[in-house]
Amino acid sequence: MNNAIARPQDLVTITAISVLALVACINAQGSLFWGVASSAYQFEGAVDANGRGPTIWDTFSHTPGRIADGSTADIADDFYDQYLDDINLMQANGIKNFRFSIAWSRIYPTGTGQVNQAGLAFYSNLTDALLAANIQPFVTLFHWDLPQSLQDSYGGFLGQQLVTDFANYASTVVAALGNRVTYWTTFNEPNSICSLGFGSGGMAPGRCSDRSICADGDSDSEPYICAHTLLAAHGAAVSKMRAAAPEAKISINWSADWVVPYTNSTDDTAAAQRHVDFTLGLYADPVYLGDYPQSVKALVPSLPALTDQEKASLKGSVDYFALNHYTSYYVKDAPGSGTLEGTAVSYISSAGVAIGEQAESSWLYVVPWGFSAILQYIDQRYGHPDIIVTENGVDVPGESNIPYPDLLHDPFRINYIQTYLEQANEAKQAGVKLLGYFYWAFLDNFEWAQGYSNTFGLVHVDYSSDNRARAPKDSLAWLAAHFA
Repeated sequence: MNNAIARPQDLVTITAISVLALVACINAQGSLFWGVASSAYQFEGAVDANGRGPTIWDTFSHTPGRIADGSTADIADDFYDQYLDDINLMQANGIKNFRFSIAWSRIYPTGTGQVNQAGLAFYSNLTDALLAANIQPFVTLFHWDLPQSLQDSYGGFLGQQLVTDFANYASTVVAALGNRVTYWTTFNEPNSICSLGFGSGGMAPGRCSDRSICADGDSDSEPYICAHTLLAAHGAAVSKMRAAAPEAKISINWSADWVVPYTNSTDDTAAAQRHVDFTLGLYADPVYLGDYPQSVKALVPSLPALTDQEKASLKGSVDYFALNHYTSYYVKDAPGSGTLEGTAVSYISSAGVAIGEQAESSWLYVVPWGFSAILQYIDQRYGHPDIIVTENGVDVPGESNIPYPDLLHDPFRINYIQTYLEQANEAKQAGVKLLGYFYWAFLDNFEWAQGYSNTFGLVHVDYSSDNRARAPKDSLAWLAAHFA
């Protein structure tokens, strides 16, 4: 398979390979990272504790109408106070790797200025507790929770000052934790940050052109200013991170869906590739190939050009490809879509058949073969990089309405994990250098604009209880058994 978008019949043939074969295959090379993922805003709570400053998600979640169930993450999973118990639960289930993010506003409450030592101490203690339990920490520096002060003072990702401020923040954190943490990512899902935060307005800071949704914003320019600022900030941060911790392995958590042309037409085939260029290539091509995709540059006059210095700072700035992948869909050419990209997404084929079984989320359909396809695409387009899947997971249809303890039995989730891992093995057999897999998420959590109505966790969290009581689901036991 070349690195062009293909119809399903062009993909590597799907075979029924067991998950145990995947584990044996990767273990034979001594490089299996199996773990679970989290993020600061979705898990921690304690939004006013020990000097933490407000973030754009605090503001967004407290804005009426922005969160589907009207909730906030003020308490979330109370991970800030219960992390030792959660680590014990991980250890009891054989989890050896845990991905978490740092809340920038715990380190610098206003984004810059004096370091909040209490914030650094929390993450230092968390790191030590993980290592004491023989669990390797994987740390993300930014998982969407920008300090509100930076949004107020210069527009956050719309301001070039963010490049300097983020690099300074990254340097501070890596200097404090780099002697104990090897694996880092700078930004989680650049496309979500820029397209959803500044394009659709469905995520913080909630900017877009549609005045029925957003008070401010320009969907044709701001997502692309954001993309340029984010990439420049990554490049500036990496040089400081490597100076502070020369052995650090650094990446970006790129989100990538697999897409299939809606029909075999030339227009739909080009549209599918264009969609990947806008959602993945815009953020990954400059790192691996030296510049933005030509299709994006041709269609987005507001996209700031990368300077020679920025190109140099980006090329070779990652040590592995961190992939977040959940689903696949069809893409058709849609010049009247109202977007610069000129495409439209469908989960129903031209023959009227769904691409897979729908999960709880409207955007998530179960399409295991798409996992193998996107892994092979990344492998071939970006020069056979080492790949770590840093997020993959599913929300069970109706799970939040299933009574306890029945909801702990989650065969839908187990089937998703098993079939996706089978396809990960398919990709590995095709030559993809897959090093590991993180399930999203360890706990049920605050799922951004959906609040607590969508549950991805391997562990149920009872949000009606004072202590956010935990209860493992069958899927956790299944993963523990297969990766023991």
